[in-house]
Amino acid sequence: MKFRLLSALAALALSTPAMAAAPITGKWLTTERDSIIEIAPCASGLCGTILRVLKVGPAGQTTDSNNPVVALRTRPLVGIVILTGFADSGSDWRGRIYDPRSGRSYKSIVSHNPDGTLKVQGCIGFICRTLVWTAARNRP
Repeated sequence: MKFRLLSALAALALSTPAMAAAPITGKWLTTERDSIIEIAPCASGLCGTILRVLKVGPAGQTTDSNNPVVALRTRPLVGIVILTGFADSGSDWRGRIYDPRSGRSYKSIVSHNPDGTLKVQGCIGFICRTLVWTAARNRP
């Protein structure tokens, strides 16, 4: 009897659908309000591309000038894929994020905040920096 009950509970647990993270696709305004990032499906899951640069930084950066690959330092910021390989991990999305300001890539975790904003984390080990992106409504 006990074995049947355990078997039934195990079958129920295995048949329960996995939880899915809230979708993160769409257009997002960065924390600094200087760029719009579009998150959409790509070959490696979900990717985020710089759709538009709204403000040029203090150094006047309009190209990927800090890229560690010298040949890529003259490419325009618009069109650069900064979020790559994002996959649904149940409660959030996980992948990699590229920071054009530093030229570095980090492990990243993205999820929705209760207020509808996007929590974007770039992590080195267990230490993460958190940014908050807002929906870019009525923006091209």
